[in-house]
Amino acid sequence: MTVFSTNALIDRTDESPAMFATRRLPPSTEVISARGEIDAVNAGDFTDYALRHTVKVEQVVIDLTDVEFFGTAGFSALMAIELHCSTADVAWVLVPSRAVNRLLRICDPDSALDTRHSVASALSTLNGRNPLLQLVTKSR
Repeated sequence: MTVFSTNALIDRTDESPAMFATRRLPPSTEVISARGEIDAVNAGDFTDYALRHTVKVEQVVIDLTDVEFFGTAGFSALMAIELHCSTADVAWVLVPSRAVNRLLRICDPDSALDTRHSVASALSTLNGRNPLLQLVTKSR
């Protein structure tokens, strides 16, 4: 179940709004999603929203697949999430959109942030399963 936060809706007259949502997956995983644009106007709101939802969890997926524009302030938000998660011992994986990937190629050229192509792949990674390979036992 995904719950979109009305408190996280950022209205802007000249651009499309950003909306943030959280989905809790038992026992201790949060999937935090964003839609729209993340830039200097709302990156702080995104950071605050994400940090509020990474308390008392063991794993987090940041799903940015529906982000159409991602400015450098958004990258700063990801760095704040990285710092918080590493300090709190929370495993996290990023699922970027094309816009986010463009900025990551510039700001994270060594691929320090753990990214996956889908939420399912990110969840598999967090749960210790390799999302690309599956071992099949040979029948006797």
